[in-house]
Amino acid sequence: MDPTTDNAGPTGDPDTARASLEALRAEIAKAVVGQDPAVTGLVVALLCRGHVLLEGVPGVAKTLLVRALASALELDTKRVQFTPDLMPSDVTGSLVYDTRSAEFSFQPGPVFTNLLLADEINRTPPKTQSSLLEAMEERQVTVDGTPRLLPDPFLVAATQNPVEYEGTYPLPEAQLDRFLLKLTIPLPSRQDEIDVLTRHAEGFNPRDLRAAGVRPVAGPADLEAARAAVAKTTISPEITAYVVDICRATRESPSLTLGVSPRGATALLATSRAWAWLTGRDYVIPDDVKALALPTLRHRVQLRPEAEMEGVTADSVINAILAHVPVPR
Repeated sequence: MDPTTDNAGPTGDPDTARASLEALRAEIAKAVVGQDPAVTGLVVALLCRGHVLLEGVPGVAKTLLVRALASALELDTKRVQFTPDLMPSDVTGSLVYDTRSAEFSFQPGPVFTNLLLADEINRTPPKTQSSLLEAMEERQVTVDGTPRLLPDPFLVAATQNPVEYEGTYPLPEAQLDRFLLKLTIPLPSRQDEIDVLTRHAEGFNPRDLRAAGVRPVAGPADLEAARAAVAKTTISPEITAYVVDICRATRESPSLTLGVSPRGATALLATSRAWAWLTGRDYVIPDDVKALALPTLRHRVQLRPEAEMEGVTADSVINAILAHVPVPR
């Protein structure tokens, strides 16, 4: 599909849906330079109905990336700046007294959207962080005992700064485990940074994506067709065992105090399946598992303090495990 053409609308055709989602990269590249892996990760999360934790230093276009994705997918998006004084009701919504009807009515919070950008989620206290848990897991919000369903698709893209810890509240392991993927947003290469500055010198305004030429190339109908196709992607018993062996190896690693849970193994199977379909196959191979192992597992393990002091990282431990676990033929 040509990314410059308008979205053809609901077709239900998996091949059309795949072409539309592939066109996202070219469309988002009009606003964001050199972040293809992050774009792919966000698409995988949407296909798996999961959520994403974006980690990177300030100024690497995390917020712009999410806004560009929402524009290219024609999804509703809202942004919440998490601060120490943010209350749970500021996220989920609350009951408001209507003087005209003399009754309480529910005022939806920003969580009632397709793509919620939770900016600097580790700057708000645990009580407010936990207000997202029900929304992320159950896709609903309960206020005054009444559950209210969230729209579909629904994705939380939360950002956090990896280098500034003063005044922050690190996410507990139970909450980290609710994120399907943890994507690291690196600093751009020299050429990419030159391209960014050149665009700004030519008048690019990151707050006006329409002027940058970002247009919808896919929509909810494409996502629904894609999800149905992903669900039909074949997973052999050997691949299932391979995923289990990788996750069990993390629980036995001497560098880790916490390994990957069965939920993490399920997540790796789901993301591998989505990646296989995106690359044009209707079956999963070991390379799909390897490709998604880092973003799916890196936030589900916990390093021993002594290993961390020696410079060991979660990524290096997972890479070592991938190198040693036998690959099915």
